[in-house]
Order: sequence, then C-alpha cells, then structure tokens
Amino acid sequence: MDKNSVIGFSLLVALLLGYLAINNYEQKGALEKKQADSIAYAKTHPKIATAQVVAKNNTDTLSQKDTSLVATPVDTVLNLDNAFVSVDIHTKGGNITKALLKNYKTYYQKPLVLFDNTENQLSFALNTASIKNSNELYYTPSLQENEKGKSIVLTASINPQQQVVITYTLETNAHHVTCSYKLIGFAMNTLVMNWDNTVARTEKSSDAEKQNVQEHYKYSNGDQDYFSIRDEKKERLKEGVQWIGLRTGYFSQALIAKNNVFNASNCNAINDTKDTNHVVFNRLSFQLPLQNNEASMDWYIGPNDYATLKSYQIGLEEMVPLGTGIFAFVKYVNKWLILPMFNLLNSWQLNLGLIIILMTLIIRLALSFFTYKSYLSTAKMRLMKPELDVLREKFPDQQAFSVEQMKLYRSAGVNPLGGCLPMLFQLPFLVAMYCFIPTNIVFRQVSFLWADDLSTFDSILNLPFSIPLYGDHVSLFTLLMTASSLFLALYNRNMTPQDPNNPMMKYLPFVFPIMLMGVFNKMAAALTFYYFFGNMVSIAQQFIIQKLFINEEAIHKQLQENKNKPATASKWQQKLEEMQRLQQEKAKKK
Repeated sequence: MDKNSVIGFSLLVALLLGYLAINNYEQKGALEKKQADSIAYAKTHPKIATAQVVAKNNTDTLSQKDTSLVATPVDTVLNLDNAFVSVDIHTKGGNITKALLKNYKTYYQKPLVLFDNTENQLSFALNTASIKNSNELYYTPSLQENEKGKSIVLTASINPQQQVVITYTLETNAHHVTCSYKLIGFAMNTLVMNWDNTVARTEKSSDAEKQNVQEHYKYSNGDQDYFSIRDEKKERLKEGVQWIGLRTGYFSQALIAKNNVFNASNCNAINDTKDTNHVVFNRLSFQLPLQNNEASMDWYIGPNDYATLKSYQIGLEEMVPLGTGIFAFVKYVNKWLILPMFNLLNSWQLNLGLIIILMTLIIRLALSFFTYKSYLSTAKMRLMKPELDVLREKFPDQQAFSVEQMKLYRSAGVNPLGGCLPMLFQLPFLVAMYCFIPTNIVFRQVSFLWADDLSTFDSILNLPFSIPLYGDHVSLFTLLMTASSLFLALYNRNMTPQDPNNPMMKYLPFVFPIMLMGVFNKMAAALTFYYFFGNMVSIAQQFIIQKLFINEEAIHKQLQENKNKPATASKWQQKLEEMQRLQQEKAKKK
C-alpha cells in the first residue's frame, strides 16, 4: 500500500468516526427533547389510566366494589341517580354538569334535562400559588353506598400537605344532592363559591317560560322575598341567607345552607329573549363559612311542586306563586281552600278537566247565597226604574237628582250597593284560580278535549303571521271564554237598569272581554276553560234564580209597603246624603 492509499484510508476512517460521533450527539439531543415534550404533554393531558372506575355510558355508574382511589386523575364523567333525578359529575373540576329529571318529559316528549353544559359549575376559590380555583383540579373518585343512598367522593392533591375533598350524596328518596367540602392543609375559614347555571328550555312557549323566571331567597331571620329576572338582573342580598332558589316555570333549583348561612350573596342573571333554547343564565356568588375546614349544603333539583317543596319545611314552597304582588291577598285562599279541595279531588284520580268542572260547581254553590242577594238587589233596582225616570225629569240637575234618588232608595229599603258587594265575595276565588292553575305542575302535559296540554295554550289553528296583541295561534277555549263573557254581559245589561247620563257604562262590559282575549290567548288552557265554564254556570245560575226564586210582583209590593214605614238612614247613607247636600250648595254658590 503506497503513501497516498494510507492517507486516503485514514481520512475515510476519520470521516466515519466523526459522522458517528455527530449522529450520536444529535440522536441524544432529539431523545432528550422528545422526553421533555412528553413530560410537558403528560402534565397537561393526563393519560387515562386503568382504574376501578366505570366511565359513563348511558346509565353507567361507579360499581359498589370500586371504593379504592384511582392512582392517576382522569377526566371521566360519573353518574349518581335515584328514582327522581340523575346527575353527571366531571372528575375534571369536580362539577355537576348535567341534571336529568326522570319523571318528566319536555313538551316535545324528550328527556327533561334541566341543564347540560360543561360551563355549569359550583366551584370555589383556592388560595394557593399554583391553583386558584377548584375547577382547575383533577379529582380521583371513589364510591360509598349505604341504605340511605350513594355518595361519590372526589379527592385532589395539590401537594403532599394540601388536599381538596368534594363529596356528592344522593339519597334514595330525595330531590336534592348534598354537596360537602373538606379542605386539608388550608388556612381558610370561608369558601368563596361561584354557581354558574344555564337552564334549558322545557316548555311549549319559550316566551311564557322566560316570563316566569324568578330568584327566591330566605334569610335566617325568616324574611323571604323574590325578584323577577327580565333581560339582565343584578342583585346583592343582605348577610345571612338560608337558601337561594331559581324558579323557571314548572321546575326549580335551590342551594340550601345546612349548618351555616350564605354571606355576600350576589346575583347576576341574563334572560336573553332571543335564545329560544335556554331560559336563563344565572351566576351566583356567595361565601360559605367553614367549620373545622368543612362545609356542606343541599342542592335541590326538581319540580316546582308545592307538596314536594313544603316537605323541606324551610319555606321553599313559596317559590310556587299562589298569590304575589297585587294578588298577594289570594295566597291564603289558595293555601287554605283551593289547594286542599284540589288535592282531595285529585286523589280520586279523576280527569283534570272534570276536576275543574267540579271545583267550579263547588265554588259557585258555596257562593250561591251572595249571588242570590246580588240578583235580588238588581231586581229591586229594575223595579224602581219607572220612579227614577220620574225623578230624573223632575230634577234635571244631576246632584239634585242624586239626593232624591238616595231618598227614594232609603224609603223603599233598597241598597244601591246591594248588587256589587255580594259579587265582591266571588272576586278572590276568580283571582285565586288565576294564580293557582298556571303554576300547578299537575296540569302539565295532561290532555282534555282538544287541548293536548292543559298547562299551556290550546291551539286549533297556527297562523303564518303574528297579530299584534293577540299572537300567532287561535285558542278555542279563549274564544269560548270571550263569547260567553259577551253573552253574559248582554244578559246582564237587559236585566239591569241603565243610567242614560252615562252611556259609556252601557258598552264597557263588552269592551273588557275583547281586550282580554289577546291576553288569555297565550295562557294555560286549564285557566281559560275554567273561566269559560264559570261563565256558563253564571248564565245558568242567573236564569234559574230569575225564574224560580225571584218574584217581581212580591218584591214590588214589598217596596211599596216599605215606603209607608218610617225610614231610618244608616250612618253611611247619612254621610253620603250630607256630602251630596254640601256639593249641591257649593254648586249653587258658583
């Protein structure tokens, strides 16, 4: 081998060794980078480890034997359920994100999911450098089960010294989930809680459902109140709240403080009329005091049913509006009369339409004495009309005529308010049913005649357009109610003497039914049927009383005999006559 060959071979070996060295160095660097990337990815995307947890698939739950903690936190959906409610719980964040009410369907016969969104959360703030909120944690679950119900325990370790433990318990016969919190290694005496809740639409009319959104609350001193949510509502409550409830039509949610009270409660709710898929977005922030690093509360998720809510014995039943605002006086009529009567009839398992008929007959029968008195007074006024016409010609001045009219009534023993006062006793029952029927969940999705759901409007014709102040559909019960109201007004006008000096009163009874037709066109079919049938009963009742119980000849004879007796004016009549006399003298001075 010559000198050139040796030099060439040596250069080839040097190049080969250099290549191997450089390649080894690059592979080592790439491997280290890959390992670093894998570690970083693993931190943000934990592997789904083999665990003693059954991931949610339709009705999957944690099995009873799976009581050991999972070695690696996993983002799994767990489920708790009983005969009434089913809730989904995410191990990422430890939140209840979905609630299904098992015994109800939406108007369109789909499973009634009250809320279903990963943004639904009931979280709290943490005072650590790395973790600021319980939502940021991955929790490892375990199951505890006893004769009362099931519990899912979620545990998250921030470091060897600090742990967060959340326990959700659902008893077998309960509509509420008990939420318990335990903080280990934290120097905190209060949990700053945030409740974000987006409620899904469940009823036929989105507008009607949105109009019934209310936030109810009760203080530890017993004071209780509510506010309606229209568009956007911000409200700050006083200290010491026992419970806070969100009512959306026929269903409600409520957070109930168990051993403490809620403080610094702030509500920020949005009722977007353009969103037809959701009823309201409710954000509630409050403080929950810790005792020995522990706190708990109940989360009611269920129907807005009076008996169910009353069973909690803390005033939750006030979320059923049996009489509020200007109608607050009828709340007691509903509680003490209407509701017991309805529950009794409903226990007989009758059709709800038939129950409305029976309740109408019972109420009208109970008030029949006052109805008779009213019609009797109307008959007396009608028999006095010829004499009033003579007085009207004799005293053209209205004030002078009024004085003489009162004298005539007093001498004949006629009370001019006798026809009005008895009818006032019927008013509380009319208003009570107006509050009772649309808020009673029992009417929901019950059919009667052509109405497929008594809790919402019946429609025999859907219009391709919307009529202002009326709507885009035709309710037959509303039309029947309006027609019967007009017929009743016409019947009463013919039976009641008219004041020629006030012609507007002649047509006013016909105006109200027309005006109210657009309002009631959107209301519950059970309510419009009740008013329609009530009008028919009134027409029949008035006809029977006029024909069988009122003898106009005997009444007229009695009125004439009364004129021959010395009349004694009541204090009210004396005061009224004195006021009329003073007005008459003042008018003469002018």
